[in-house]
Amino acid sequence: MSPVPKRTYKITSVQRCLRLLSLFSQTPNGLSASEVTKLSGLPVSTVHRFLVNLEEAGFLDCGGNGKYHLGIACFSIGHAALGQLDIRRLSLPYLQALNQHTRETIHLTVRQGLTAVYVEKLDSPEHLRIFSRIGASVPLYCTAVGKVLLAHMSQEELEKVLPLMEPKRLTPNTIATIPELEQHLQRVRKAGHAFDLEEHEPHIRCIAAPIWDHTGAVNASLSLTAPAVRMAIPRLRQLAPLIQEAGLRISRELGYQGPEVNQIRSVPERTSGRTLEPATRAASAGTFR
Repeated sequence: MSPVPKRTYKITSVQRCLRLLSLFSQTPNGLSASEVTKLSGLPVSTVHRFLVNLEEAGFLDCGGNGKYHLGIACFSIGHAALGQLDIRRLSLPYLQALNQHTRETIHLTVRQGLTAVYVEKLDSPEHLRIFSRIGASVPLYCTAVGKVLLAHMSQEELEKVLPLMEPKRLTPNTIATIPELEQHLQRVRKAGHAFDLEEHEPHIRCIAAPIWDHTGAVNASLSLTAPAVRMAIPRLRQLAPLIQEAGLRISRELGYQGPEVNQIRSVPERTSGRTLEPATRAASAGTFR
């Protein structure tokens, strides 16, 4: 008796339309119909049908210049998804405690392919602060949040991911070769946290720690980001235990049962105090606001 073929519920046209829609998540300036056709590899007629239907449903808007952008329907669904994301809800009290204690910008990220995506952000109350937005993505190889995610991958997964990367020297400090990155990730894994010392963007420093889920996997991380003029290396090192402890506490909320992190101190529950060293003012430039 021949085996019964496994039933598939994949609808090709739906899959194509969703892949087409995902192209717009990385293009804040929008895409023209011809650009969508080139990027998707789909026939012109198919792209036209998809664009028309997505626009009618509110998932895309077409401006006067012929460029399509993500529409209000995407925003509504994305906002609802963020609200339903358990890690975001469970992390928020710890992110708020860090934000109040350090007076710096705090991010929560989750991995998506070769990028880390911001799913929560608490702004610094200081006049000079970092510009970023929820939903934006950053590379894994040159950011603190990304390096933490890479460092805690299994060796098998890391061997699959690293060949897909094409490191680019975004600043003089960027790690731009895979061998150098592999050595760096070993140090991150041992330390339990990662630094971004103006590697992704000039004048910005960051420290990040992993968040484990109930299976012991790390698919999320949290970070503290600040202008370099306010974040000397000694201060980064001083704050590292706070970030690690917050990551561990969030992990426990998610059901993580692994070992404690060594050499950490308690995260403040609530504080209205100043930063651990006086904030330095500087002229707003680049990614500051």
